[in-house]
Amino acid sequence: MDLTTTPVTPTAPDTATFAGRHVLAELRGIDAAVLGDEHRVAEALRRALDAGGATVLDVVAHRFEPQGTTVLALLAESHASVHTYPEASAAFVDVFTCGVQADPEMVVDALGRELDAREVRAQVVARGAGLAPAAGGREVDEPLAAGMRRRWRLDEVLWRGRTDWQDMVVARTAQGVSLFCDGERQSTEATQLVYHEALAVPPMLLADELRSVLVVGSSEGVVSQLAVAAGATRVDHVDIDTECVRRCAELLPYGYTPEELARAEAGDGPVRVHYADGWQFLADAAARGDRWDVVIVDLPDEPVEVTDPAQHARLYGAEFLRRCRDVLAPGGVVCSQAGCPTLWRNDTLGRMTRRFDEVFATVLPYCSDEHEWAYLTGRVDDVDDPVELAASRLDRFPTLASIDADALRRGAVLPFALRASVA
Repeated sequence: MDLTTTPVTPTAPDTATFAGRHVLAELRGIDAAVLGDEHRVAEALRRALDAGGATVLDVVAHRFEPQGTTVLALLAESHASVHTYPEASAAFVDVFTCGVQADPEMVVDALGRELDAREVRAQVVARGAGLAPAAGGREVDEPLAAGMRRRWRLDEVLWRGRTDWQDMVVARTAQGVSLFCDGERQSTEATQLVYHEALAVPPMLLADELRSVLVVGSSEGVVSQLAVAAGATRVDHVDIDTECVRRCAELLPYGYTPEELARAEAGDGPVRVHYADGWQFLADAAARGDRWDVVIVDLPDEPVEVTDPAQHARLYGAEFLRRCRDVLAPGGVVCSQAGCPTLWRNDTLGRMTRRFDEVFATVLPYCSDEHEWAYLTGRVDDVDDPVELAASRLDRFPTLASIDADALRRGAVLPFALRASVA
């Protein structure tokens, strides 16, 4: 047997270890007294590094005159620094860690909480060789159902912070610029129009008139734009979270532009924005005798626990639907985001179907065939065939991207298991 000896090539070094994530952040809205105290900043950084799994070797702090502080931390994984500007109530933060043991984004988040920052802006840079693309940005685990989560890779965080009502993130993802509130995806650049058409188009077709529209929630402003496109001359948009609405206008490539929002806030044009609690707004509107042809309620999904303190939880109940009903013009409709029709996640849709049946004589479901959400539209009076009535009015919209007569007919049939459970 002839044996040929093959030279052995030396194994290349593991370049994957020469990799890390570098987070560059701005923290704003911090008390000036805190930022001027180098000891408090140093302790806050230590605690944040500990929360992010980093190994602190040494911390050096220096206070400048007349104001300002710099804190540097030497880490086993690399380094972290904080440079404060008390006069601006802000700080620059730089956290770089090698390997996968420490999480620099978690460090920045924790530091924001330690310093009670009003706003956190962060950019994540992948550094080194052999770094997997997924490690270049933060991942958000979105809860779906018991024991189920969906992981989102955030390629670039455009804004991250805490509003008065919720944690909010705007980031670039594989779905384009995307909005997350309290860890849940609200809309993405790729699919937002499909979502908003499924929410807004069926009720705007079922209503006898389309002169006035009330929108509760829906921070992005797309529903207001769809209403105006369909001919509404008055759109009242109510949202409790001023900062969320303004951040959406500033950062999202869909919905209101900053200029459009400024006009709506000033009441200049068909859209008027009201920063208010929807629950109280409806009560006050009913007392004044205000009426709308269409009321659309667009909220994050219903909290799982009835004791959940989320502000929007009560806006899912039958009592809120009655408040919406009480401000309808003759032939008017109420529509609400009603959860998901899939078998493993249909609890909200089942509850909302029962509530709509309790409050309205006519209920038109729409389970989107392009998205994962379902919507319910109710009218006070009896309509023989609400699906065909809605389909006959499709010409109210000059263009639609995801809905036609066949989609309306298909979407009006609730899933078998859900129909059986609410029968």
